Amino acid sequence: MTASSALDAGRAAATERRWADAYEQLAGVDATDGLGASDLELLATAALLRGEPQASGEAWSRAYEAHLAADDPTGAARSASWLALQLIELGDFTRSVLWAARAMRLTAAMPHPGALAGFVRMAPAVAQLGSGDPFEARHRFEEGLAIAERHDDRELVALTMLGLGKSLIETGAIEEGFACFDRAMAAVEAGDVAPVPTGVIACALISDAMMAFDLDRATAWTGVLDRWCRGQPELITFSGQRHALEAALLLLRGAWAEASNAAELALSRFRAGDYRAVYGAPYQLAELGRLRGAFHSAEALYRRAGESGWEPQPGLSLLHLAVGRTRLAQDEIRRTVAGSDPFTRRFLLPALVEIEIAAGDLEAARRAVGELGEASGQSPPPMLVATVADSEARVLLAEAAPAAALDAARAAAEAWLVLGAPFERARSMVSAGRALLALGDRDAGLAEFRSARETFLALGADPDLVVLEQLVGERRGGALTPRELEVIRLVSRGLTNRAIGAQLSLSEKTVARHIANIFAKLELSSRAAATAYAYEKGLA
Repeated sequence: MTASSALDAGRAAATERRWADAYEQLAGVDATDGLGASDLELLATAALLRGEPQASGEAWSRAYEAHLAADDPTGAARSASWLALQLIELGDFTRSVLWAARAMRLTAAMPHPGALAGFVRMAPAVAQLGSGDPFEARHRFEEGLAIAERHDDRELVALTMLGLGKSLIETGAIEEGFACFDRAMAAVEAGDVAPVPTGVIACALISDAMMAFDLDRATAWTGVLDRWCRGQPELITFSGQRHALEAALLLLRGAWAEASNAAELALSRFRAGDYRAVYGAPYQLAELGRLRGAFHSAEALYRRAGESGWEPQPGLSLLHLAVGRTRLAQDEIRRTVAGSDPFTRRFLLPALVEIEIAAGDLEAARRAVGELGEASGQSPPPMLVATVADSEARVLLAEAAPAAALDAARAAAEAWLVLGAPFERARSMVSAGRALLALGDRDAGLAEFRSARETFLALGADPDLVVLEQLVGERRGGALTPRELEVIRLVSRGLTNRAIGAQLSLSEKTVARHIANIFAKLELSSRAAATAYAYEKGLA
């Protein structure tokens, strides 16, 4: 194939969104004959979407130089601005500032820069938002939006709406922020936005919808992202994020096996090059581990998520609570909440309520519930309504107000049922059962517990089964022998039968027999349940 035909093939592949072919053909031509400025921009896009951010950055830099050599300041400013935005995504803020300044200088010298004058403002505005100054960022995005609308640049409108919406929600104007998000997503669905900004906008909006307890938007927008990704089988970047976001929804829907598969797919896409999946995938797997009682693996996954630069909360604090580190859980969730913007703070408040109750600070728990209710606004999404009712029920139970707690718990359970969230509904039913027991209606309380137990069993939510057994007052039969205590300690650390045998100088068959005896004595059905029991009893 000649260089000319390979270049045509690369351009055609990019047009058809066959990113592997586009990257291969364009990179091949570039290596032998070199590419012109516009084709270098195409190479930069294909490289990024194939999970090659370094190659993409190099192509953008060379496109900038090629545009300057061709006396095309418009193209140079555009390339510099895209590179500045990409460097922010990669965490290289110093170089981003330098490239954004180059783009701004070029544009300032143009008599009529058009919509480009708005685009070159994007990277500085995003950096301002990332530095913790949403008010100044809002001003910058509003300037860019005015320019984009004046020149009818729909892609730039969508990008500025993303930034403006984020600025608004970080200052507490959540409804106004999501109105901006709706407009940005409408542009994506209409096909007005190029591939890279489409992925950026969709993933960011879905994540924020989940944090806002807005299940309807999160579900609809995940559908948009899913269809977009499926239409580009060779896409790597954004594909891992897509699976991680899907895992969070599946987890809420009670499809825990499917959620685990989605999170594992996200990790595989991270290994393939989607660096954006490095936080979401480990965090969702950690959540599954925590809920199932696989505490050791969950803690390692939370730590891995934290190493990516994101705060692994509230999951990590709830894990500390589950394994009996109540003071640590309280310290960490308080620290995180205190350092958060209003939007993130609201997302963390339900966990804060649960942890403060466990720590015995009912005044702090009551304040958190009040703040959660006040932050809900005039038209809270149904999931937030359910969350507030569930938190209210927990505090009322701790305050020894069972009648009011029963009303709140039943309202929460009904709301979770409508939302299709079985685990959360079962937990609200446990609260209702506790309230009924406190009111003297044991039969009705036990009926709530039985229904909740069926859900916990079906999901494999072993830690919640342990808590439920304590409430019912069930006694597990048989005391463990010293050897069985050694075995369950090692099981709780995640060791296999072979590893346990090696440590205790036992055969795998003997270890298996000990574990079978432990399961029978404690009426357990899985290693995760044994791990939860070991933590509960201080054996781990």
